[in-house]
Amino acid sequence: MKEDNSFTLSGQIVDLVRSCIFPGTVTVNDGKIAEITETPEAEPRFILPGFIDAHIHIESSMVPPSEFARMAVPHGTVATVSDPHEIANVMGVEGIDYMINSGKRGHFKFYFGAPSCVPATPFETSGATLDAAAIEQLMARDDIHYLAEMMNYPGVLMDDPEVMKKLDSAHRHGKPIDGHAPMVTGDDLKKYVGAGIGTDHECNTIEEAREKLKLGMKILIREGSAAKGFDALIPLMEEHPEMLMFCSDDKHPNDLIKGHVNLLVKRALAQGYKLMDVLRAASLNAVRHYHLDVGLLQKGDDADFIVVDNLDEFNVMQTYVKGRKVAENGVALMQRRKEEAINNFHAMPIQAEALQVHYEGEHIKVIAAMDGNLFTNTIFATPKVVDGNIVSDTSRDLLKMVVLNRYEKAQPAVGFVNGFSLKRGAIATSVAHDSHNIVAVGCSDEDIARAINLLIYTKGGMVACSETEFALLPLPVAGLMSLEEGGRVAEDYERADRLAHEFGCTLYSPFMTLSFMALLVIPELKLSDKGLFDVMKFGFTSLG
Repeated sequence: MKEDNSFTLSGQIVDLVRSCIFPGTVTVNDGKIAEITETPEAEPRFILPGFIDAHIHIESSMVPPSEFARMAVPHGTVATVSDPHEIANVMGVEGIDYMINSGKRGHFKFYFGAPSCVPATPFETSGATLDAAAIEQLMARDDIHYLAEMMNYPGVLMDDPEVMKKLDSAHRHGKPIDGHAPMVTGDDLKKYVGAGIGTDHECNTIEEAREKLKLGMKILIREGSAAKGFDALIPLMEEHPEMLMFCSDDKHPNDLIKGHVNLLVKRALAQGYKLMDVLRAASLNAVRHYHLDVGLLQKGDDADFIVVDNLDEFNVMQTYVKGRKVAENGVALMQRRKEEAINNFHAMPIQAEALQVHYEGEHIKVIAAMDGNLFTNTIFATPKVVDGNIVSDTSRDLLKMVVLNRYEKAQPAVGFVNGFSLKRGAIATSVAHDSHNIVAVGCSDEDIARAINLLIYTKGGMVACSETEFALLPLPVAGLMSLEEGGRVAEDYERADRLAHEFGCTLYSPFMTLSFMALLVIPELKLSDKGLFDVMKFGFTSLG
């Protein structure tokens, strides 16, 4: 390939716009598609538009955007529609700018939105607030491409003035609005969609998705490290292929290193869905909905495409972005970029005694976590009491959970959770959606305090620990991301994940599931740094 990104490439051209495949030659001139010529014969390889993750929080990969790009391009991903609300909840606009600037350092196309809900609710402590005035300033910027997921659906339904101003700002600037409306149905859903909100990635059932599709919403089929909706929603590919996109939402480094959108393409094709429908969900539909300048193998487009060996195994041989070969045979060709750490972390070490819960009633409410799902249920249980205090009961999987304010010295909030199945030790993380306080679960107060204090020492990270062993992944960038190479981050994450499983946890992704136990906009029962929260009533509730 020439330095000016000009070359020709022969293969079977997969034209998603015209819905056809033909032998031909792609001519690239200075990073643009200068010509696509149909020929009698061509190389047996297939050339097609690169993949797009239609909704992802880059922070969940635990590396900055420049390093995320290096991890994603070997899988054929050329672009993401990215909501930076994780770092925005910690650092505000400074965090958004950090992500955008890091994204510019790699040969990859990041399309960042303005986080609509920072903080997600007023019932937790966050590091920043983005009000309607801040959203207006962001919407006016050329490097902000849409209004990110409107999680405050109660605010939409109740015509909250601040929420309405944010929606109006997006409309006035002609930018799409992403949705987040789990279990919203009927007249409430009609009002939510009527506010101009065009997508949803929170469908838990195909019936919920069909209702939203009838009202004109685009459905993002999500398959991340914790929330997995592919199997439930993929039958929609036969019904509404033009209304679907693929997304990860949250993708941990150990999963990202194994594959990305390409894995969803393979799974859909293996189940017999039509090639063109599947590939459009992986690229074209996102380009059209979000008005992205990602090439679709048309004359005049940016030369953003991939080369695969065949349409069965779909092994990505090469990835190109603006005519630059950025990956070949599973290896990124981009150099690593040096990034700086920014943070907002002021929690103070705690003692185990601060986690004591005095017994005051016959039953307690327990958060019931579900594997592969962001939703929780509420169960009632008789607690285990020792010396007048409620403690973790490993025999019944009733474990103490703690959320500690990371932005200032504060008393921890304590609740109980079922589903983690730990038999010893504790796990903790400063990746705790959406305000990213410290969340921990463990078998004893001493184990939990030990885990929390390790994260306070590193000013963020993920840890699995007991009295005799620990595995720690420091995350010095806002308590969310590492500055290490992606493969190293994946290895460190795997060590912590493996130790959590050795402690007895049966969840597929213990840390990812734990990170959502403080997310107050996903039903049913959650724990914020201020207390136990009933999402259905949208208010605090007592432990008893």
